[in-house]
Amino acid sequence: MSRLLLATRNAGKLAELQRLLATAVPGVQVLGLRDVEEYPEAPEDGATFEDNALLKAREAVRYSGLPAVADDSGITVDALNGMPGILSARWSGRHGDDPANTTLLLGQLADVPDERRGAAFVCAAAVVTPDGTERVLRREWRGVVVREPRGTNGFGYDPVFVPEGLQVTSAQLSPADKDAISHRGQAFAALVPVLGELLGS
Repeated sequence: MSRLLLATRNAGKLAELQRLLATAVPGVQVLGLRDVEEYPEAPEDGATFEDNALLKAREAVRYSGLPAVADDSGITVDALNGMPGILSARWSGRHGDDPANTTLLLGQLADVPDERRGAAFVCAAAVVTPDGTERVLRREWRGVVVREPRGTNGFGYDPVFVPEGLQVTSAQLSPADKDAISHRGQAFAALVPVLGELLGS
C-alpha cells in the first residue's frame, strides 16, 4: 500500500481530506503529521496560498521521505480587499482561534450592507514527491458572509459563509455535501487524477 503524508495537524482538515482522498485514490494510506516523527515546521511566510501549500508539502517530503500533500486555504472578503486571505487562521492574532477570528471578521463587516458582503473560500493544494515532482492547483468557492454564525459542522469561518445558490452556511452542510462543492473539495478532486498518476494507482 502506498503511503501519502497530509501535512496538517488540523484535525478537522485532516478528517475532511482523508475522506476525499481515501475513497478517491484506492490503495493509498493517508497519514497526518501526528502519524510521523515530529519535525520543525517552517513558518508559512509565502505571499500566496500557492506559496504556502508548496512550502508545507516540500518540508513534509524533506523530513518524512514520503510523497506529501499540503493545502493552504482561507477566506477572501471583497469588502476587505481580499483579506483575511493567507492570514485567515491568525486574523485575530492567535493562530487557529476560530471563534476569535470569526468575531473579528464579523465586527469588521458590521457596517457593510448585505449586497456588498461577497467572499470566497480559496484553497491551493500542492503535491510534492521525493523525486522532486511538484503540482499545485487552486480553486475558489464563492458566497457571502452572513451576520450571525449558524451551524456546527466544519471549522474556521464555515458558520458565517453561505455559498452561492444556497440558503444555509457551510457549517450547516453535511460533510459529504460540503466535500462535493467546497473549495477544498474542488481542489482535491482536481488533484486526485494527479495523485493517481504520481502514486501509480
